[in-house]
Amino acid sequence: MTTIEYISHESIAEIRLNRPQKLNAIDSAMLDGLADALDRAEADGDVRAILLSGEGRAFSAGFDLDIGKPAAGVSQIEHTKRELQRDYDLILRFWDCPKPTVAAVHGYCLGSSMEISAVCDVTISSDDCLFGAPEVRFGSGIVCMILPWIIGLKNANELLLGGDAKIDASRAAAMGLINRVVPAGDLTTNAMAMARQLAENDATAVQLTKQAIHRSLEIAGLREALAQALEIDKQIETRGRSA
Repeated sequence: MTTIEYISHESIAEIRLNRPQKLNAIDSAMLDGLADALDRAEADGDVRAILLSGEGRAFSAGFDLDIGKPAAGVSQIEHTKRELQRDYDLILRFWDCPKPTVAAVHGYCLGSSMEISAVCDVTISSDDCLFGAPEVRFGSGIVCMILPWIIGLKNANELLLGGDAKIDASRAAAMGLINRVVPAGDLTTNAMAMARQLAENDATAVQLTKQAIHRSLEIAGLREALAQALEIDKQIETRGRSA
């Protein structure tokens, strides 16, 4: 069974995380699968919007902490840094996607999967979803420091420094982390309706407007800040490891 499913709904491409036995924790193979799915959706002229969802009890518990062993001749430190870079690049693929993206989250939306949902253009959450960034509890850092740009300093401090993994959907909405909270049974319908609304608009106008929105943050230094924060995370994750 593939851990990334690509489902065509006419003008909507649904990319579904499908590793439910691991709460859709994103491992190395899933990173490759997500990149391939985005390539496919972006190249398909009939696709006007992308819906990201998760199979089973959760959207995703975050990136898989087991990054595997380095290849021959590669140190553990360098391997760790490369894997963190891959994680970071995958998150920014959603930010840079020329087509509008909708995330449908439920159950758990934690760690870097929360960052993925945050960089999607619209995020619809079920009322049973819990959010959080527990990394600091385990001595880890943040791969993509996007939250201060989206939810503001104080809210980012609460989430990222507190290590809480039980922020409920109503609090997430108040923070600006998500757009809308819907009953769990209505999540798929509402998320698909939002994707269709985006898909029905003029594709060029949507793409250029998305560029303009993102450019306003990038002029303020978003990309430079994210890149520097990633280097800090590499330092955190490689502390005490042998070269």
